[in-house]
Amino acid sequence: MFSNDEFFDLTHCAHHALFENVEHVWEVLPKIAPYLKFRLKPAIHARLIGKPFVSGAVFVGQGTVIEQGAMIKGPAWIGENCEIRSGCYIRENVIMGDGVIAGNSSEFKNCLVFNEAQIPHFNYVGDSILGYRAHLGAGVILSNVRLDKAPITVHGPEGRLSTNLRKFGAIVGDRAEIGCNSVLSPGSLIGHDALVYPGSQWRGHLPAGHTAKLAQTFQIVPGRG
Repeated sequence: MFSNDEFFDLTHCAHHALFENVEHVWEVLPKIAPYLKFRLKPAIHARLIGKPFVSGAVFVGQGTVIEQGAMIKGPAWIGENCEIRSGCYIRENVIMGDGVIAGNSSEFKNCLVFNEAQIPHFNYVGDSILGYRAHLGAGVILSNVRLDKAPITVHGPEGRLSTNLRKFGAIVGDRAEIGCNSVLSPGSLIGHDALVYPGSQWRGHLPAGHTAKLAQTFQIVPGRG
């Protein structure tokens, strides 16, 4: 049920070798660090605006622009024609495809981002995978650790399933939309073409092509309260 096909078209990821011999999609996450360790060949082909910080353990493809105020700590592998905007913080073990927008006050660590995904402002993406043209609205947080620090579980058709991961944010499928100021709890699974309403506190599995609606009730009273 939680195979790659429910979430991603792997033709939109140059690093599809990560998905080999994977039963459940989150099993990719612990493979990112060793993948970079053995395959990363540092080189900077980007255009740098000002003096952003880029460490030695980083590859950046042609056509990518890195603005002043960005920090790429690495190890990191960033594709072509990306925008790494001022205030972006890319920590260890990050892989980004082509045409990605990584914006102001957005932080990334141990994650895989498919081509043309947009993470433009005030976002946290830790221990997560974002699909092709996935979009996080302003202020979206992918929470990656339980409050009790226990291993993260997901709910499948046969009940609760342990991922054996203490850190696991979210799987956000191709073209999925996460509305502004939403928080996805650890182990959230968002299928391709799914939508989460703004301001949501979401946990669990949202199937492909479905919408998670947030219903709010307002009371209108005279004066100022």
